[in-house]
Amino acid sequence: MNMKGVLVAFVLINLSILTSCGAPRKVIDVPFWNNYEPSWSSHHIKYLNGGTTAELLLDKSSGTGFQSKRSYLFGHFSMKMKLVGGDSAGVVTAFYLSSTNAEHDEIDFEFLGNRTGQPYILQTNVFTGGKGDREQRIYLWFDPTKDFHSYSVLWNTYQIAIFVDDVPIRVFKNSKDIGVKFPFNQPMKIYSSLWNADDWATRGGLEKTDWSGAPFIASYTSFHIDGCEAVTPQEVQVCNTNGMKWWDQKAFQDLDGPQYRKLHWVRQKFTIYNYCTDRKRYPTLPLECRRDRDL
Repeated sequence: MNMKGVLVAFVLINLSILTSCGAPRKVIDVPFWNNYEPSWSSHHIKYLNGGTTAELLLDKSSGTGFQSKRSYLFGHFSMKMKLVGGDSAGVVTAFYLSSTNAEHDEIDFEFLGNRTGQPYILQTNVFTGGKGDREQRIYLWFDPTKDFHSYSVLWNTYQIAIFVDDVPIRVFKNSKDIGVKFPFNQPMKIYSSLWNADDWATRGGLEKTDWSGAPFIASYTSFHIDGCEAVTPQEVQVCNTNGMKWWDQKAFQDLDGPQYRKLHWVRQKFTIYNYCTDRKRYPTLPLECRRDRDL
């Protein structure tokens, strides 16, 4: 190969590296008990295959939930889930990170059930300093009741990126410099729950839960957590030290080109509500929306 060919090959190889560098590290499948414990109605959780799979049950008497054993400030958090099948109207399955302070921070996945044959709605939200009202709703491009799919959050001092499988469906950039609060000093636990929310979940509460289909079952596996454990102020300070962890590196400070194209695909094909484009609710564009390149 002549020198020109060597240079072309070098450029192509480096372009390939640059355009694939933003994907989070590979998820490590671990049993439920490694990272989680029941938080309420533990008798409505069933463990299979030595705890590698957990099933949450909802009936007329109760739903149920679990939470991480530890709190984290930044990291990569992932769960594989198979949602309630059949007529799931009124049923909500949630996977979220939340702090416990009054001005709490929170990062939400909420899966809103529907009548048989109608698609699930995935609602995400981000709370910072106690302020939420940043809902986005999408349809999924697959049936989430047929098989397990990965739902994950990558959270560092630069951004919160929310993924379905390897597709980014939302990004929330650190916009403190323009007056928008960002979760950077309140450790969060990871939670999941299954409950009846037929007062609002499906068509604004018009569709009620059909209890003849109970118990409703949501299944979980691959209870992956790769985060910076933090409880004390000293641990928070350590977690805030940029460059110490893989998620602080430049490759993870923003989505890359292919990821932004995937996000645009989700916005164009599957988004049914985005607070950033709701001019009736927000006559003035929220400051973070332009920064997030998510219009």
